Amino acid sequence: MPVCLSFLYHSDMTLPSHLRAVFDEQFRASRAQIDTPIEERRRRLDLLERLLTDNAEALAAAVDADFGGRGAALTDIADMFVLRATFAELKRNLVHWSKPKRVRTPIYLQPSTARIERQALGVVGIIGPWNYPLQLTLGPAATALAAGNRVMVKPSELTPGTSALLAKLVKKYFPESEMTVVQGGAEEAAAFAALPFDHLFFTGSTAVGRKVAESAARNLTPVTLELGGKSPCIVDVSCEDLRDAALKIAHGKLLNGGQTCIAPDYLVLPRHMEAAFVDAYRGAIAQMFPQVEGNPDYAAIVNEHHQARLKGLLDDAVALDAKVMDVGPAATGTTDASRRMRPVLVLDVRPDMRIMDEEIFGPVLPVVLYDQIDEVLVRINAGPRPLALYWFGEDTARRDKVLRGTVSGGVTINDTLLHVAHERLPFGGVGESGQGAYHGEAGFLRFTHQKSVLVQSRWAQGGLLYPPYGARFERIMGWIRKLL
Repeated sequence: MPVCLSFLYHSDMTLPSHLRAVFDEQFRASRAQIDTPIEERRRRLDLLERLLTDNAEALAAAVDADFGGRGAALTDIADMFVLRATFAELKRNLVHWSKPKRVRTPIYLQPSTARIERQALGVVGIIGPWNYPLQLTLGPAATALAAGNRVMVKPSELTPGTSALLAKLVKKYFPESEMTVVQGGAEEAAAFAALPFDHLFFTGSTAVGRKVAESAARNLTPVTLELGGKSPCIVDVSCEDLRDAALKIAHGKLLNGGQTCIAPDYLVLPRHMEAAFVDAYRGAIAQMFPQVEGNPDYAAIVNEHHQARLKGLLDDAVALDAKVMDVGPAATGTTDASRRMRPVLVLDVRPDMRIMDEEIFGPVLPVVLYDQIDEVLVRINAGPRPLALYWFGEDTARRDKVLRGTVSGGVTINDTLLHVAHERLPFGGVGESGQGAYHGEAGFLRFTHQKSVLVQSRWAQGGLLYPPYGARFERIMGWIRKLL
């Protein structure tokens, strides 16, 4: 008997017929096969990994074309390598994570036994971003497949070539009932978010994340929101090697042209270190990027709109008396038609500047000077909680004061970005920087229903607590209270 799906759609929804048809097919398949065998999950993971491996060059070329300048080596380290690590971790732990977990039974419920069974949710929707269009789309998809789910993916319209190639390849490797890619712009994305998924996973801006959450709420669809925000990078007075710190900060800031959600958004620096840091940061950039123009290792800004937005942030800062300092290598004089934006430091910043309020997402690093660490903590805690926080120094007491005195999605000490590369650390935001975490077992559980099961024993004496209540009941309850 066919499953009736009309109850899933609200009467005020206007969904494209093809979108509804794809969802309906996956919904029926997920309900027809509630328990997805380990062998089937592994097969789907293998297919996705083969898709990536067999088509690595074509995918890197598509990303390069979409950005107007993003070298294959950058895509290999920033997208492909992370995905390979994800596949390896999922395969290594798939059996263990999928097993039922025995739970100790309290004395008052013995001799019953209890366990937690881990089941697939059903159909998972994934809305991916443009900045890492492979890693941040296929990574969540792989985890959802490992957990036994069917997956629908909506990649970003800002990387149309990559999105089109993904759609073509997924259709080649997977039946539509297992995994599919939906293309389109903002209207298609809004319709996608309105589908009654069993879970909806979104990576993108906080503003769009709010809209996704509102749309999902109409279906009571649980969401994971991987957003962004103002991630501070603190250099402590105990930092002994400023050049090493500057190199790591420059790498974290300039990877992918600064278009990274966990990039250091602004630098917090002891006042007396400003001149030394400027020199060290300039040297670090010259070491990694001997030239900006035409350099495939230095990614272009994804489109003209974002390039204009960054220019607007700098213009606003200059109008409010900030000093913008080009810290890139000497210009080569060659013509570069790409949107590669030269790296800059912004000095003498003020809280009322747009650059200190909006997420930057580009090779622009504002510098905030401080005298006492307490004023740094006040500044950080006065705003939305950041997705990431970075701290450089040697004094563990001062480090721990910052860790205890702030709340952020994740932290890397004496480096940048690397906590996200650790597959066994949950990755996610808090407050305006996100909701829910994934990676490793945390991600597996994000796409899993943990079903509680209690098995009563034939020797159970629960009836002793049934009505009518009286003296015997009071004696038994008194005995139980002593054992708790």
